[in-house]
Amino acid sequence: MSTALVTGAAGALGRAIVRRLAADGHQVAALDVGTAGLEGALNLKADLRDPAAIEAAFGETADRLGPVGILVNNAAIYPARPFLEVPLAEYDDVHAVNQRAYWLCAQHAARQMGDGGGAIVNIASITMHGGWSDLAAYVATKGAATSLTRALARELGPKEIRVNCVSPGAFPTAAEEIHEDLEAYNRHVLERQALQRRGTPEELAAVVSFLTGPDASFVTGQTIEVNGGWVMA
Repeated sequence: MSTALVTGAAGALGRAIVRRLAADGHQVAALDVGTAGLEGALNLKADLRDPAAIEAAFGETADRLGPVGILVNNAAIYPARPFLEVPLAEYDDVHAVNQRAYWLCAQHAARQMGDGGGAIVNIASITMHGGWSDLAAYVATKGAATSLTRALARELGPKEIRVNCVSPGAFPTAAEEIHEDLEAYNRHVLERQALQRRGTPEELAAVVSFLTGPDASFVTGQTIEVNGGWVMA
């Protein structure tokens, strides 16, 4: 089994991923800007806007659990604001957490993996397909996550490091609180899904488990849609 590091571990999706990877037998470092407080995991605090904090988190993980063999880039922020009103500082902040940190975490993970192989999973979003109003900065970073996935899969493949992407649909988490009318939003989601129920964080975590496990040993550079059939592409 491997040492796994999961960013954004305090949110509903991150917590489910940490618990599933731990259940799979991995040692897991749960990284968040505030402590995730997850039992059975090494809980680390780091602001992903700070490259030095990211480096320190990977160093502590390696010292306490061993070199990282699995990375799940899950952390994201999603301030809602009309495109023409987004200040540059806010765009830079979203980019730093949702994209630059993915890049930096992948670098640190790949260095620790070396030539021994490993698995990186980047979490994207259904929003990258159709574009959602008031979330342009977030949507841009999630589209970038898929492109980064392909580039890293190509470059790191000779080291037996597999890089894939999971694109969640609309899961019922705290992220939905940006919508003023949650009942209307729930109807909006179900009208667009083929499966007429909301998904669970555990169902997303199961896909991450597959992509980081031996059954996906010949899968790399792919984006897996987990959205109940909302997007079929």
